[in-house]
Amino acid sequence: MTGEPGSASDLPGSAGPAPDEPPRPPRPLLERIGLAAIALVLALMFGAISAASWAGGEPFLAVMGGIGCLMTIWVGALTLLRG
Repeated sequence: MTGEPGSASDLPGSAGPAPDEPPRPPRPLLERIGLAAIALVLALMFGAISAASWAGGEPFLAVMGGIGCLMTIWVGALTLLRG
């Protein structure tokens, strides 16, 4: 297991990147901001689904929408911070 912790090369049966492959440069800041903005819009939609479901008496769907909202915010923040 030679990759970064948590990378795809840590998975069993994964070959990882080729030895002659250069390391991937980080994404440009503008691209990271754009991807984080898209994630924010999707998180807002998940939050709206969650709120509407809760108001409509569907607690399971509301919880699932809330989880989707939080996960999307998490991925957007990781994209913005890690590159």
